[in-house]
Amino acid sequence: MPGNPPLTVFAHGRTGPVIIALHGGPGAPGSAATWARELSSSFRVLEPLQRGSGDGTLSVARHVEDLHELIARRGGEPPALVGHSWGALLALAFAAAYPSEASALVLVGCASVDLPTRDRARVNRLLRMSPGQRARYEALERDTSDPDRRLRRLAEHLLPVDSEDLLPGPHELGAVDARAHDETWADMLRLQDDGTYPAAFQRIEAPVLMLHGASDPHPGPLIRASLARYVRRLEYVSLARCGHYPWLERGARDEFHDIARSWLLRRTAVTPAREAI
Repeated sequence: MPGNPPLTVFAHGRTGPVIIALHGGPGAPGSAATWARELSSSFRVLEPLQRGSGDGTLSVARHVEDLHELIARRGGEPPALVGHSWGALLALAFAAAYPSEASALVLVGCASVDLPTRDRARVNRLLRMSPGQRARYEALERDTSDPDRRLRRLAEHLLPVDSEDLLPGPHELGAVDARAHDETWADMLRLQDDGTYPAAFQRIEAPVLMLHGASDPHPGPLIRASLARYVRRLEYVSLARCGHYPWLERGARDEFHDIARSWLLRRTAVTPAREAI
């Protein structure tokens, strides 16, 4: 939307190639902060807080254009994109819309890309829950008194369900914007159900790495199979003893950071930006 202010962008690190950290949710700004700071020892990391609810209905296209405007404003060589969960889908959508503007993609715990993988993820989560956990989860889903509070409590409830060996808290989960989540995710489901995604990902030119926890309820091998039909340069690494949030896993945190860092350093270059954020 012309005239809207640019995104809030946090910058981490002063040297190295530029990467853009895309948080999950959607509607969970700030949830990428922990791993964005960790990668800043080797990279200049830009952490944009994706557009929130308010002025019009949010869509995948709006988030893609926001990212395009951020990259164009910064200038320099195309950055790498590292996205977690929904952020991984946003990275794919952006690289499909602007194939020359992303040098590499890292998909961390990539969210489901079609109906079969979405259904499998939901079943996997339910199977992990005790009867009491399941009843609580279903009660939270029905709670409509405060959408932001409901989304926050659902995220807190699912964190141990989605994890293998969670490090002690408190954990930096970021803020929540339930309306942003609902509007954006509804549009992503529409685009998956009408066949736009993942078929559009065949336009992606950049190399793509999936880093996926072996215990992530999002079915990594099935998501990889769906993407492999369209994404030509796709690599997959399964992280042992790891769920949906690798940077919060006792047994996988260091491996996650090491693999992401080394893979990105081999595929990115250090170039000056025309304009600072």
